[in-house]
Amino acid sequence: MDDDPRVRTWAPVCRAVAALLGPYAEVVLHDPGTDRILAVWNPMSARGPGDPSLLGELDALDPAAPDVFGPYEKLLADGRRLSSVSAILRDADGRASVVLCVNLDRTPLEQAAAVLSAFGAAAASRPEPLFEHDWSDRVQHVVGSYVRECGRPVERLTRADRLAVLARLEEARVFAVRRATPVVARALGVSRSTLYGLLAELRAPNTKDHAR
Repeated sequence: MDDDPRVRTWAPVCRAVAALLGPYAEVVLHDPGTDRILAVWNPMSARGPGDPSLLGELDALDPAAPDVFGPYEKLLADGRRLSSVSAILRDADGRASVVLCVNLDRTPLEQAAAVLSAFGAAAASRPEPLFEHDWSDRVQHVVGSYVRECGRPVERLTRADRLAVLARLEEARVFAVRRATPVVARALGVSRSTLYGLLAELRAPNTKDHAR
């Protein structure tokens, strides 16, 4: 069907998309009038020009909807997941001339995500004996763990948040170490005087239990 004028018109666009996305994207041009495939670039299956498109009736689509649909998910028989986009390309009179579909194989993206996830994840629990005497690391670990739990950066921690963090540091006996106070103040982004005030509030009998 290479002699079809619609193929000649849209082939450069289809080739450009196929070239940009390499072997991971199938580009298909459909004839909505005959529900047949006009051309395929980077085919992912045995279908080719002249085969049924199986698009369904375009008249069933909401006329108010845009002419671009997706991305939506498709699944190949071999289990590969695709992200697909379909666009209705119209002639000068507004009639549907061709339907352009781009099917992107998500396999390499999913594999890359799995590799990055496995690479970035801790493979084993932290060997505490190695860090037992590294109190500065313990400060960072306690503050960082709390920030991840609450989902707020250090600068947005509330007074109650800071009291909760200090309670954990107190339990870890960080303040038994000389010169720990300025390190904790820097980690929490507060002045030393503010930190001393928070510690006094934490250690008061009526607030200590609440902070914990």
